[in-house]
Amino acid sequence: MSEAQSVTDESTTRTAADLTAFQQNILAILSEEPMYGLAIKRELESYYGSEVNHGRLYPNLDDLVEDGLVEKSELDKRTNQYELTEAGHDAVLGQLEWVLDRFVTDEARADEVRALLGE
Repeated sequence: MSEAQSVTDESTTRTAADLTAFQQNILAILSEEPMYGLAIKRELESYYGSEVNHGRLYPNLDDLVEDGLVEKSELDKRTNQYELTEAGHDAVLGQLEWVLDRFVTDEARADEVRALLGE
């Protein structure tokens, strides 16, 4: 496991592999730019093609904040903004590296990835 996948908290050490797919998707969304909760919810709903319950989203965001992967700040009295931290960035990068290491098994697959990246 790469160092980029490690997440250190005062009480625990978690890795990107410990995150749920839902949490990894939240991190991927926040890789684009900081967002408020309802914007994250809309992005997830677009991806999943179904409603994402507030009771699922916000506890997961709180867990990611607690793990140091996401920073939460107040936009106004009712709206919080969420932003990827450096550790969150490293977790996304570590997950991508892990997936690509397994997916790219030959030059044809490498070409598929290059095509996705527009290279």
